[in-house]
Amino acid sequence: MTDPSAAAAGSTIEAHQMVSDAEHASTTQDKPRSLWSDAWGDLRRRPLFIMSATVILFLIIVAAFPWLFTSVDPDAGDLQRSRLAPSAQAWFGYDTQGKDIFARVVYGTRWSILVGVMSTLVTVLIGGIMGLLSGFFGGWVDAILSRVADVFFGLPFVLGAIVILSAFLSGGGSPGAFTIVSLVVLSIALLSWPVAMRIMRSAAITVKQQDFVKAARALGASNSRIIVKHLLPNCLAPVLVYGTIALGAFIGAEATLSFLGLGLRAPAVSWGVMIADARDYIRIAPHLLYFPAGFLVITVLAFVMLGDAVREALDPKLR
Repeated sequence: MTDPSAAAAGSTIEAHQMVSDAEHASTTQDKPRSLWSDAWGDLRRRPLFIMSATVILFLIIVAAFPWLFTSVDPDAGDLQRSRLAPSAQAWFGYDTQGKDIFARVVYGTRWSILVGVMSTLVTVLIGGIMGLLSGFFGGWVDAILSRVADVFFGLPFVLGAIVILSAFLSGGGSPGAFTIVSLVVLSIALLSWPVAMRIMRSAAITVKQQDFVKAARALGASNSRIIVKHLLPNCLAPVLVYGTIALGAFIGAEATLSFLGLGLRAPAVSWGVMIADARDYIRIAPHLLYFPAGFLVITVLAFVMLGDAVREALDPKLR
């Protein structure tokens, strides 16, 4: 025979457990999501993001594993095949030295994306640090850093890059591909960091006036802790958007410098080098230009589209 008091106690425990589970579920559901989680949830529903991310992911795979897409040596040439049109043996045809354009486009993806990524990282790193310090400290620190940024911001990009690269490459000898890549990345970063600095500075000025920063200062937090723990995480979004868009622009900048003879050069393979080699044969062999230029345009467009999608996802006013 069942004890009524034991049954009542069991019912009470079960009721408390149900209430506890309901409160836990309510707390889990009501827990506010972060900006990044909201942005990611919004991005996954945007066709623009899906298309651009798919293209970029494919290009990254091509750059990392080019041998998966072609078994042809990009440097193997045969003058008897010079400027032959696209065919079943060579989908994109041959260049002036009889080299397979498809293989060169595939292997050129690595150098083009490498220059873009490295330039973006250095630009955002320099500009981000300068902008954080300028926006947080203000006063004479802000005045000095802002004037230095204005000097670099006033330099025309192409002209400044030509001067910098000409100064370093005017000496004797033939520098290696790694040296030239480093110089190209350095020149792009030196002429582009003021934009990242201004974006980070504006974000830092806005964030440092928030209550949680004032509370951290009142509790005795050091400047370095406030910058790293509070300012930096809340200032990354606009700089991330700029970096995403700038990456495509920097890939185009490398192609421009290579076209002018100041960027990468043979034996290195990049889309800019291929476009430079095709400039004298555009009318008689347009396929020399179409394929590397087409990949360049698609890549730049993909990063610009990705940057627009990220900007709209991170800015609640644009949703």
